[in-house]
Amino acid sequence: MIAVLQHSSVRAARAATLAVCAAAFAFGVAAQTAPASSVHAATQMVVTANGYATDAGLEILRAGGNAVDAAIAVQLVLTLVEPQSSGIGGGAFMLLYDTPFSGVGEPVITAYEGRETAPAAATPDMFLNENGSPTSFGVIGVGGLSVGVPGVLRMLEAAHRKHGRLPWAKLFEPALALAESGFEMSPRLHSLLDGFKRFARGEEFRRHFYDAGGEPLPVGYRVKSPEYAATLRLLAEKGAEAMYSGELAAAIAKEVRENSVRPGRMTLDDLKQYSAHESAPLCSPYREWRICGPQLPSSGGITTQQILRMLSGFELAELRDDPATAIHLISEASRLAFADRNLYLGDPQFVAAPVAALLDARYLEARAKAIDLKTALPSVAAGVPNGAIAWNYAPAVSAERPSTSHFSIVDRTGDAVAMTTSVQGAFGSQLMVGGFILNNQLTDFAYEPEADGKPVANRIEGGKRPLSSMAPTLVLDAQGRLRLLVGSPGGTRIIGFVAQTIVGVLDFGLDVQQAVAAPHFLAQEGPIELEDGTAVAKQADALKAFGHTVALRDLNSGLHAIAIDYGDRRVLSSGVDPRREGVARGD
Repeated sequence: MIAVLQHSSVRAARAATLAVCAAAFAFGVAAQTAPASSVHAATQMVVTANGYATDAGLEILRAGGNAVDAAIAVQLVLTLVEPQSSGIGGGAFMLLYDTPFSGVGEPVITAYEGRETAPAAATPDMFLNENGSPTSFGVIGVGGLSVGVPGVLRMLEAAHRKHGRLPWAKLFEPALALAESGFEMSPRLHSLLDGFKRFARGEEFRRHFYDAGGEPLPVGYRVKSPEYAATLRLLAEKGAEAMYSGELAAAIAKEVRENSVRPGRMTLDDLKQYSAHESAPLCSPYREWRICGPQLPSSGGITTQQILRMLSGFELAELRDDPATAIHLISEASRLAFADRNLYLGDPQFVAAPVAALLDARYLEARAKAIDLKTALPSVAAGVPNGAIAWNYAPAVSAERPSTSHFSIVDRTGDAVAMTTSVQGAFGSQLMVGGFILNNQLTDFAYEPEADGKPVANRIEGGKRPLSSMAPTLVLDAQGRLRLLVGSPGGTRIIGFVAQTIVGVLDFGLDVQQAVAAPHFLAQEGPIELEDGTAVAKQADALKAFGHTVALRDLNSGLHAIAIDYGDRRVLSSGVDPRREGVARGD
């Protein structure tokens, strides 16, 4: 029950009523195949997209490690068993909720960013064809031109140096054991490889995942990776530096520049100069809660918070019996937020994005007043927040892909990690070095550097980080206690998945499992997308009557969340997205 996230008797009573009505509301879960209930734990919990990764994280926690230690072990295993989604050849955003080890003092939230960067030789026109038109993702997504300097390992090492408890090398043991003994090919990985085989062009990629006849390795096949095992031993001994200088780094740069598919521009110097970033998170209020997310270059934090803050002026709970109006309202807030996102946001080292102005209460109140509860806005454009009057950029949308992974971890001391990690499109660039896949994250840049005579904020530039939608998110109560960790894969849809889950828990009284399994509806610049075959798809005609264009889609999220209740005793409850292979375990 939503009592997990309530701290007043009035809200708890309302939550109980809403939970009874949940199945009749648009967020109802009847059409999904979610677990009947959450996994519950008293001390610690790990929720990831794969059982091997969950086991690795829990193994580290049981060995005395903390949430940061477990996150490193999880990522190293995901690189091996879920290569379509993330890996050490990609990038990530992580939020760390750190409780004082002594028990004295206030918890501190730190945002870690390991986003990929464009090589120094990257240019704004590098994704244009000979006619000056943008090349398609299908053309540039495979090969070296789309590979950004990977950042996840630098990021994790930075967090470990400051917060880790177990030795660095210890965290590599679960992944090393799996790489040597092998893991069983899962139905989901096999299915993706099967659907992908006609696009598979990387030589090492095909050798690693397909047989001599070009067919994917069968379900249950024990996949071993001596190449990745060797990489893990190297990194365990020498740290992340081995990936940014030395033989491994040289092999990465060489593969990017000299592969047989499409040469890229990365050099060894690009790798040597890479650094991860540490900052305060981006936080803002939502009703009596506080929402914290990543800073730019992820748009996930600011855009999710814009949506929620526009919604805070409406009594969403009163719409529990009117799903069409609720979907309309949330979609309109999303459309307004995405219009701002697509104009103003980019790497803050290159673009002076007006973040504070975009989250200003008066600005968002004015934006929300444009929403009519009876009629869809005929068109949506970016607003003009204070400080952006002379903005000289043009709006653009990048081809951000959904192949990403999110995991949530809480340890016995109350430390917690919400981390979203990605190699961009499925199986990244298909280039492999040392048993892991290199990303194709540069395709997150806008392909056209200019529009209407103005530059695009998210255009490609040397040393620049592409805009992301990854949105690892923490929800805190009025006492500053952590109540919810959530995030998802999904490209630009991540923002809607996360915002909808938060609304489901905080406003509609769903428990965390119901919220992550609930049918999806999303809106950006195009039509309202309704998850096909679910309860929300039945609202299509009603939404058309509001004036919306509607499309039924397969909305394959991968939400993995943990809710925390502080009653007589602390209880951790999991949310595992039934659309993927996620597993939650705890003690």
